[in-house]
Amino acid sequence: MSEPVSLVLAGARGHGHWHLANIRRLTEAGQVRLVGVCELTPLAPEELAGLGSPQQSDDLTGLLASTGAEAAIICTPIHTHAELGLAAAARGVNLLLEKPPTPSLAAFHRLTDGIEQAGTACQIGFQSLGSGAIEHIRSLVASGAIGPVRGMGAAGAWVRDEAYWQRAPWGGLRRLDGRDVVDGVLTNPLAHAVATALRIAGADRAEDLASIELELYRINEIDADDTSCARLRTRDGVELVTAVTLCAERPGEPYVVVHGEAGRITFWYKADRVLLERPGHAPETTEHPRTDLLANLVDHLRDGVPLLVPPARTGGFMRLVEAVRTAPDPVRLDPTHWRTEPVDGGVRRVLPGIDQLTADGAQRLALYSELGAPWASGPAGEGGER
Repeated sequence: MSEPVSLVLAGARGHGHWHLANIRRLTEAGQVRLVGVCELTPLAPEELAGLGSPQQSDDLTGLLASTGAEAAIICTPIHTHAELGLAAAARGVNLLLEKPPTPSLAAFHRLTDGIEQAGTACQIGFQSLGSGAIEHIRSLVASGAIGPVRGMGAAGAWVRDEAYWQRAPWGGLRRLDGRDVVDGVLTNPLAHAVATALRIAGADRAEDLASIELELYRINEIDADDTSCARLRTRDGVELVTAVTLCAERPGEPYVVVHGEAGRITFWYKADRVLLERPGHAPETTEHPRTDLLANLVDHLRDGVPLLVPPARTGGFMRLVEAVRTAPDPVRLDPTHWRTEPVDGGVRRVLPGIDQLTADGAQRLALYSELGAPWASGPAGEGGER
């Protein structure tokens, strides 16, 4: 067997707990070895059960130097990704970088240029892009199973309470101390919706997009958007509409739907489940395996297996991030349009009717304003023009 890849995890709390569990699983399989944890407050022994005794420090550069780690997982605040990623690449350390890669295109280009110069590998953490369902869907479309594609929709209706936005000093911010953060629903919690649709469409590189329109709204006491929609047009003329919210009446599973002239394909990307519907045929449901992105990075480093999510394959998504970053601030909806309700000892804000609007947006390929939402204004394009 190959030697395990030595790892440092930067950001082990919050979503970092998921990475710890995944590292534990791959450690048991002999694929990785955790040699360092970068956190402001050291992890307790019980948090590191099954992971040996990795070094702990709040200095990533020093930790990489002292451990000699071959790879690092960066699961830190969005606005630190480029700086920490570049520091790792400069030491020849390979990366698994959480999404979104950076909060701006300029930072993305700095990061990718630094990685290229260093000759290191970088995987971006869009886990849904490891699903075998994506190639299955692309094969169905290529075979003509649903006829010519009319367009694609994506919908996500999630629930987050007010405490969610207080999870970190940067939560729900567009900027922090003069630095871009862009922690909105489109670019962070439901970022997979857009990234998955772009991959299915074969339009995930920056140059694949012709235009972007946005509608950004908020009902929570934040700077960023908690309810938004976007229309992306590819160079090939395919229209992709995404409608998402964190203010749903009831939580639902996010999905991408491919509309064809002779049927449609729906992909619930968290469940790796695909539904093919065609007139004259019984509905066909299939479930698909998923390749873990850290395991794929290990296979790349040991056997030269291609990376599933290299930075270039997230360029289209970064075009969306940049459009959100440069757009006017999200429209704050009047309290007459929303309500509050208790949840788990806290409070959340609910936008009545938004669950149906997200579904209608994905089905009809329409923005909220085009669906007649009483609180919706018109879209803004890239650069912020309305």
